[in-house]
Amino acid sequence: MSDDPAAASTGARPGVEDLVAGIRAGRRAAMARAITLVESAHPRRRSEARELLTRLGEDPASGVHSPAVRVGVSGVPGVGKSTFIESLGSMLTAAGHRVGVLAVDPSSVRTGGSVLGDKTRMAQLSADPRAYIRPSPSAGTLGGVARATAQAMTVLEAAGYDVVLVETVGVGQSEITVAGMVDTFLFLTLARTGDQLQGIKKGILEIADVVAVNKADPADPARELEARGAARELAGALRLVRGMDEWAPPVVTCSGLHGAGVEDLWGQVMRHREHLGDTGLARKRAEQQLDFTWALVRDELDQRLRHSPSVRAIREEVRSAVLGGDLAASLAADRILAAYDAGPAEA
Repeated sequence: MSDDPAAASTGARPGVEDLVAGIRAGRRAAMARAITLVESAHPRRRSEARELLTRLGEDPASGVHSPAVRVGVSGVPGVGKSTFIESLGSMLTAAGHRVGVLAVDPSSVRTGGSVLGDKTRMAQLSADPRAYIRPSPSAGTLGGVARATAQAMTVLEAAGYDVVLVETVGVGQSEITVAGMVDTFLFLTLARTGDQLQGIKKGILEIADVVAVNKADPADPARELEARGAARELAGALRLVRGMDEWAPPVVTCSGLHGAGVEDLWGQVMRHREHLGDTGLARKRAEQQLDFTWALVRDELDQRLRHSPSVRAIREEVRSAVLGGDLAASLAADRILAAYDAGPAEA
């Protein structure tokens, strides 16, 4: 439902200025429309999104308040990310924070669709007036994740949300992408029988700032003991992959379902933030902006390539030749790029 009665009565889409005003006033309908705008791949909508983000960046109060705490949350399948985020988010809102959750949902490689069920899995937090949950499709591309998620964070922070949690698709390359746009990257895992480290890639341990073994149920001593054992093993593994002079990621146990250990885990997140300090945080944000710049360039070039009339003219011919075995993939790529370079791209 729209927060703007005039817009609702006319059915008209509000302009950029209306969206800016609505976002700064914390109106949910304006935030939802703005995030939909920055997720759009349509050329005209992307132009509007750039204008919106520029206007939000001109907020005179943006440099006065300390930046929002940005935390990426990843974990192995079945680790209970959504339950944990609901527990953490509820704890933070009860403490007076405003919490925004961006839940990146995997898109179907066949249809492009997504389940987007995070609001169902976080029913309590969804109803919290101090929280805002936005499930977003990954759209099948890491560039899409980088652009849409980073820009959605800007919208949430402009609306006054001082904690932004980004729930990732799973364990994979998208985690590297999300880690490059948050202040602290939290990795959730489980205590399992046998090798506790099985299935955890070294790359994830290298980018994790805080590690938590979830489902350490305080009412189940055996499970809690198993979780503590897994935490010790992970702490040992982290010492092998991280240098002695680097931040040593703490490994804690928690139960997202029961809320046990969640407050201590958040304390570790804040300790990491203190470790960065104002200078380190500013440097990290600046480096992320530079990386994001190139991500936007690659994303824009991908869009221009897809909409190029000269590429469209040879697309079916190249497709048929590759499928028929008459043209190698490397030569096909060269032909597509040559067609793009030869003709003007359609923005």
